[in-house]
Amino acid sequence: MRQFTHSTFHPFILIAIVAIFLSSCSSRKFSKNNKQIEKASNKANNNSYKSYNTLSYIDEFKAVAIEEMNAYGIPASITLAQGILESGSGNSDLAKYANNHFGIKCTSDWKGKNYFRDDDQKNDCFRVYKDARESFKDHSEFLKRKRYSFLFQLDKNDYKSWAQGLKTAGYATNPKYPDMLISTIEKYQLHQYDQSESEKQKIAREDRVFTEINENIPQEKKKFTPVETPPVGAKPILADGTYTIVKGDTLYNIAKRFNLTVDELKMLNSMTTDAIKLGQVLKVK
Repeated sequence: MRQFTHSTFHPFILIAIVAIFLSSCSSRKFSKNNKQIEKASNKANNNSYKSYNTLSYIDEFKAVAIEEMNAYGIPASITLAQGILESGSGNSDLAKYANNHFGIKCTSDWKGKNYFRDDDQKNDCFRVYKDARESFKDHSEFLKRKRYSFLFQLDKNDYKSWAQGLKTAGYATNPKYPDMLISTIEKYQLHQYDQSESEKQKIAREDRVFTEINENIPQEKKKFTPVETPPVGAKPILADGTYTIVKGDTLYNIAKRFNLTVDELKMLNSMTTDAIKLGQVLKVK
């Protein structure tokens, strides 16, 4: 039997060991960063976070949603419904510690602090805001780009067309996303916060918003492309409504990718635990 000596030690083994070491160092770095963010957040909140239910979340953030609607034409009902779905009505770790209510990720021009969590891949980078209001304002900025531009020609109280348009523009891959938004809006009567505008007001708003969108176009890649990419080998949703698990997937990032909650994903697949494995096929619609 051949004996392995120092001279026959395969270089690929050494590379693998180094890769594992570097991955471990990166994970510790991300964990240390998050602990610092969480410590600062705990201090700012005196270790007592406001716990929301959906109604109290709406009451807390309806004013900023209306303010953003009047500035840009995004229905307040749409903004609130997206916040409810994205942040678990303000109770997700991302919302609590990072004040990030819409899952907006870091881009190359982001100068603020970062918070890391598994999403499209392990340790995706998310923006940390000084407060939730800043997150709502950045949500409006996120939508002011070419792919969503046609939405700003809609009436600012036309939440149904906005819901369908977001799906058309590729905001979400889940074919049920418009229905989820509309259902949330109508369940909680969020459309009561939407306001009509005169033709003159609409034209003035469109002129202002489209000027800003046009100014953004040359910078779109820098301003809106996340610094992280989906895991290698990630497969899109199949025609039969299933998704095959690849390395780096978690129940959370799969659910978010298809605009489901973890509980909804588990219910679709009759799962009683969060355990998943490579190659497992999940129903996602």
